[in-house]
Amino acid sequence: MAERPHDPDPAAGTDSGANAGFAAANGWDKDFETYSDYELPTYVGPTTFMNLPWITDPEELRRRKVDVAVIGAPFDDAVSHRPGARFGPRAIREAQYTSGAIHSLQLDVDAFDLLTVVDAGDANIVPAWIERGHAMIYRKVHEVAATGAIPIILGGDHSITWPAATAVAEIRHPGSIGIVHFDAHADTANDSHGVLASHGTPMRRLIESGAVKGKNFVQVGLRGYWPPVETFEWMQQQGLRWHFMREIEERGAEAVIAQAIEEALDGPDYIYLSLDIDVIDPGMAPGTGTPEPGGMLTREVLRAVRQIVGAVDLAGMDIVEVAPPYDHAETTAMAANRAALEAISALAVRKRDGSYVRWDPAATRTSS
Repeated sequence: MAERPHDPDPAAGTDSGANAGFAAANGWDKDFETYSDYELPTYVGPTTFMNLPWITDPEELRRRKVDVAVIGAPFDDAVSHRPGARFGPRAIREAQYTSGAIHSLQLDVDAFDLLTVVDAGDANIVPAWIERGHAMIYRKVHEVAATGAIPIILGGDHSITWPAATAVAEIRHPGSIGIVHFDAHADTANDSHGVLASHGTPMRRLIESGAVKGKNFVQVGLRGYWPPVETFEWMQQQGLRWHFMREIEERGAEAVIAQAIEEALDGPDYIYLSLDIDVIDPGMAPGTGTPEPGGMLTREVLRAVRQIVGAVDLAGMDIVEVAPPYDHAETTAMAANRAALEAISALAVRKRDGSYVRWDPAATRTSS
């Protein structure tokens, strides 16, 4: 620096081809390489999932033949305990340190080389209006799913599964969808203090509305002290199948997930995967509204996502109940972010191996 000129002419660098002025004095006039928005560090520029393009126009999604579209559902007006999941979609998008092309070490696949994946933006949410919030989520998921893209919805509280899964079920009709549901809680209550649309009732609403048959529900990770016996009796009458956490403790996650996959494939044409982050033990995922000690390990859940998405015909997925105000060092948000990435990577493997990923009712289900 001592050898550089100390009194450059500020105007000298304004002329084309000039090699003087402050830029030259400080070495800023070199021919530096520039990077696309997609390749920049994740803390630079607007926040999208994995720095992917932000494409909200359904017609553009169709034109690009998008395989997977990430959607935000920043809604938590239906919580029964700690609020904060409205901030989940943004936190999940931010909880990443990689950008550009990615390579899954677990699955040995470069997902974004095989799949067209975009961030389709958020549902048009305003606070303190449950009915409108659910309507906006339903409309957003419906318009994205109708383009052929598989929606991965970032919640938000678990009540968003009612409108989101309903939208996917309508798009896939006359085919049927089943739901594989990871959660500490069954979310099959009749109501929560008289509210029919709370985050403790979405699975019951889906079944009662006819969007999803009870026999096409598989639940994994239930534990704790809710719901009461009469709710489980209703679930049994509807044909739901569930696996308590004690079964995972006794048999191991591998065996339980294998059985859950068999059950998921028993009937429905397509699968919707719903992951409540509180299925993970709060020691590893503290940022959630209704934490329940004694849950699954993060690695068990991520492995389960890979296994399930690799084995079924995925129609949609949501990741819910990430509440950043209670998180520490982005631990919970990172688990949610990786769950989405594991699903995307598993879909890439399916496409690489010849399965059809993107929804097209006119296409065969055996080729990509």
